[in-house]
Amino acid sequence: MYRAALKPLMFALCAAAPALASAQLSANVALTTNYKFRGQDQDVHRIKAVNPAIQGGFDYSFGDSGFYIGNWNSSVDWLSGNSVEVDMYGGYKFKAAEVDWDVGALTYVYPGNTNGNTTELYGAGTVGPVTVKYSHTVSKDYFGWAGAKTSDHKGRHTGYLNVAFAHEVAPQTTFKASIGYTRFASDIGDLGVPDYLDYSVGGAYDFGSGLALNAAIVGANKKGYFGDANKARLIVALAKTF
Repeated sequence: MYRAALKPLMFALCAAAPALASAQLSANVALTTNYKFRGQDQDVHRIKAVNPAIQGGFDYSFGDSGFYIGNWNSSVDWLSGNSVEVDMYGGYKFKAAEVDWDVGALTYVYPGNTNGNTTELYGAGTVGPVTVKYSHTVSKDYFGWAGAKTSDHKGRHTGYLNVAFAHEVAPQTTFKASIGYTRFASDIGDLGVPDYLDYSVGGAYDFGSGLALNAAIVGANKKGYFGDANKARLIVALAKTF
């Protein structure tokens, strides 16, 4: 009887063995002169050109299956009582119609103040040097602007569209540029918060062995409403992948 019960388990383990054998775990850490999210400073209590942040996380891919999970973290200072952003995500990558696709879910967690917690679904397609990605908020909460904990307004259905370009222009040197558009949910729009554009133009130099230097001008429009948080800044980051 015990042998019969073990057969399905042994079959499942054998079937999963190839994927587990090729699974990969990587980690990353970075020091940046500033942290902007969608063009906006993430330390609004000390808005200035140089406002260092330490960042890092890990990614785990389930072999050739296309599935992955990951975590990324950064120091922040825009939400009362909270000093860290913790991102948890998982998704599936595949190729179809000559396009590299990536679909998944991502939750932004702010342990010191859960009013900022936000969950999005995302989908991205890459063709050559161009990637188009759309993120759609599915949580009621949206980065403290709206949600069950803060007001009767809901952030659900806020959308973010980003188009990015990356191309190697010299050995180990990659030019990067992107533009994004945030469309707030109607409840947030009713509060007078305007939709806005963000942008990034810069590049990266790969030193090898997982070490890279990134530099870009990053900012957003609607500076009158969001103040200096949307101001364009030169951001330089040194990153290491293990």
